[in-house]
Amino acid sequence: MLVLGVDPGLTRCGLGVVSGRPGRAEFVEAGVIRTPAGLATPQRLLQIEATLEEWVERLRPDAVAVEQVFAQHNLWTVIGTAQAAGVALLVAARHGLPAATHTPSEVKAAITGSGRADKAQVGLMVTRILHLTEAPRPADAADAVALAICHLWRGHADARLAERVEAERRRQAGVRRAA
Repeated sequence: MLVLGVDPGLTRCGLGVVSGRPGRAEFVEAGVIRTPAGLATPQRLLQIEATLEEWVERLRPDAVAVEQVFAQHNLWTVIGTAQAAGVALLVAARHGLPAATHTPSEVKAAITGSGRADKAQVGLMVTRILHLTEAPRPADAADAVALAICHLWRGHADARLAERVEAERRRQAGVRRAA
């Protein structure tokens, strides 16, 4: 499975791609979309969308994982982050890719074992998990890679659970009709 992780932001939007399966992940690519602060928001979102489109078309991921926006003290930062996350989800939908959101603490817990880990700890564990010589840079790229790993490990299990729940629901509906 190939997963594209997106750490959304208007100024820096981290991208990270990993492949593998639960318990085993391999680094594919990481980067950051940078947009100038002086550029109007619609143009910044267009730049993010164009780069995400290019990554999806070139790398053909099986799924997209986006960091879930959480409340911060700066409302404008939250709004911009949410807009960038929306663009990532839109690009995934346009390509028919399953998309999921993961909270920062969920990603930290999946990668480090602690939902309160700092960026340095996340970067260190990404380096260890993927057998890299150093963490992807800048930190936004490492965070996106961590998102992709989290989804690779957790998303697989969540999808299997959802399939089993749906199969059981269908089975029970069939039993009720037969009775």
